[in-house]
Amino acid sequence: MAAIKISARVEAAVWEELEALAADNGRTVSGVLAEAIADYVRRHRMHPEVLSHLDDSLRENKALGRLLAE
Repeated sequence: MAAIKISARVEAAVWEELEALAADNGRTVSGVLAEAIADYVRRHRMHPEVLSHLDDSLRENKALGRLLAE
């Protein structure tokens, strides 16, 4: 798959944390960012019926969710 170059602005402190995380894991910042973007896209590309079931479940279990949050 072809790669493209991107540009983005992030807080300096967040960038430093990202660099440290990448280094700690023996990875490049570019590799960590590519993985993070792919994960973000995958998580946010849910089918509408899945989201509908999730909404139904959250609504049906609202009281349980509050108990678990305490």
